[in-house]
Amino acid sequence: MRIAVLSDIHGNAWALDAVLAEVERAGVDRIVNLGDCFFGPLDPRGTYDRLRARDWPTVRGNQDRSLIDGADSPTGRFTVAALGDAGVAWLVEQTRATLRLGAVLACHGNLDHDDVTLIERVEPARVRSATDGELTEALASAGRGTEVVLCGHSHRPGTLRLADGRLVVNPGSVGLPAYRAEEPHPHGMEAGTPHARWAVLERSDAGWRIEQRATPYDTAAAVAAARANGRADWAAWLATGRAVA
Repeated sequence: MRIAVLSDIHGNAWALDAVLAEVERAGVDRIVNLGDCFFGPLDPRGTYDRLRARDWPTVRGNQDRSLIDGADSPTGRFTVAALGDAGVAWLVEQTRATLRLGAVLACHGNLDHDDVTLIERVEPARVRSATDGELTEALASAGRGTEVVLCGHSHRPGTLRLADGRLVVNPGSVGLPAYRAEEPHPHGMEAGTPHARWAVLERSDAGWRIEQRATPYDTAAAVAAARANGRADWAAWLATGRAVA
């Protein structure tokens, strides 16, 4: 079983197209989407047109939820207007808080909150990896038989293995390789390059194998869209993969 894991597309249709081309070559059996599909100043409608033609299991991200709730911000209103009622209805009908695929459990943030990171801890002075004890506590509700937990939200690719052998995998972001946020403390998250990030999860007799992928795409088009829609910060993040101010 080979599963392609995508997350945090954020309306970046250019990045999504490049990833889809690689997914087709990767010979996967399934594709799972960890949410935050459309929110952003890029091409939410084009991204919706691509996703609605596919029947992927899809998690509801925190910014998917914000669009459903009305998204009271300039970028949120831009996204809702581009999606139209049908696009917002798709989010309501297609997405779930968590998804289970056999021994694999998928969420957006963590199992209990879609806006809280799982494999990172945001502290006043730094962002660090979660400890084994912190992960064990955060996965208390995962249930018996869970071998892999998939998460997104932080946009940082990473894999942590617990002492009991369970894996926690973040594929990074397809559409936004870096960002800055104020909660729970001011911080930046970054992948370090502009590539579209995703992962392949494979089960074999030897156990689970994780391939973290970095796919080049037409970043100039995405950067131009961000600038045209008044988001110079997004343009910088897209161009560099760094959480520049």
